[in-house]
Amino acid sequence: MHSASDPRVAIVGAGLGGLACARVLQRHGRSVTVFEREPAAGARPQGGSLDLHAGTGQRALHAAGLLDGFRALSRPEAQEWRLLDPATAAVLPQQGPPHDHGEEDRPEIDRGQLRGLLLESLTADTVRWDRVVGGVTPLGDGTARLHFGDGGSEEFDLVVGADGAWSRVRPALSPAVPGYTGVVFVEAGFDDCDTRHAGLARLVGAGSMVARAGARVLFAQRNSNGHIRLYAAFRAPEDWHRAAGVELGDTAAVRAHLLTLFDGWDERLLGFLRDNDGDFVHRPLYTLPAPHTWEHVPGVTLLGDAAHLMPPVGLGANLALLDGAELAHALVHASEVDEAVRAYESVMLPRSGEAAEDCAEGLDHLVPPAGA
Repeated sequence: MHSASDPRVAIVGAGLGGLACARVLQRHGRSVTVFEREPAAGARPQGGSLDLHAGTGQRALHAAGLLDGFRALSRPEAQEWRLLDPATAAVLPQQGPPHDHGEEDRPEIDRGQLRGLLLESLTADTVRWDRVVGGVTPLGDGTARLHFGDGGSEEFDLVVGADGAWSRVRPALSPAVPGYTGVVFVEAGFDDCDTRHAGLARLVGAGSMVARAGARVLFAQRNSNGHIRLYAAFRAPEDWHRAAGVELGDTAAVRAHLLTLFDGWDERLLGFLRDNDGDFVHRPLYTLPAPHTWEHVPGVTLLGDAAHLMPPVGLGANLALLDGAELAHALVHASEVDEAVRAYESVMLPRSGEAAEDCAEGLDHLVPPAGA
């Protein structure tokens, strides 16, 4: 087993948290390998816009030496929030969540742009694409064996599970699996919004828009390059589409069902359900138990959604970035790998537990459960 001055570190998952960890390690001259199941960086869309908070996401990017690069790509004007009346589409007095640290504190950036910034900061061949991980075995001597989908394996002083909701690393530490929240998001997109969807663009404004009535919500956000991303949110059984006789790949059938759910809303808002470009994307929300903890196991740890999957109400990506930066910082400054991981977990676990509970309350506020 190597000392913390020369550890063999494997990160499973090339998401934001894993890449932040790799970047901070390399910035301090440490070697690291990232294993990613996707075949290439552009294999799939990376999702919508993120607001990065000064005390978490931006703090992590500062540790990574990438804060200036982030500011060059980010959109401070996209912090604007609008709350619209579903019956009239009028803007209500409340303008969204308050910013505790000033108007410029939480600028927006597309997740794909942020991931690209992190990837470009790494040395060549740091990420091994198209490497499927099947699991991890702690070896009892402080190291761990990483098992690959092709039957191969490799040993490391530390395996970091940064592989998201359905982590293949998590079972080495915890039996917990994500559970359905009772809330589903149905995603839609709009291209060239200021010309092709000018009316919808005016409703969204420069940033984000929310309209809600009971447990029905339309949430739309500006992305870069003239794109608007919409989420229609509602509470329903996980198999709601089967009970409704709706094939998720049938755009017309999904649209008809959504229009029934949002019947009575202002026609301008219903344009978000009638006029989208492309198909609808079904995104049921899952979370890990809150708080999610585990007994320390030498040679293995988790970060981001693999450690604390929570509702997407503004904290998950920020915490993943901070997890990655803080774990790397601990590895750089501790005398032993296990000492570093214990120090990291002692801070990350209580912080993420509190955040997950706050996010669960936030989801219930956004999409109230029956009887609330």
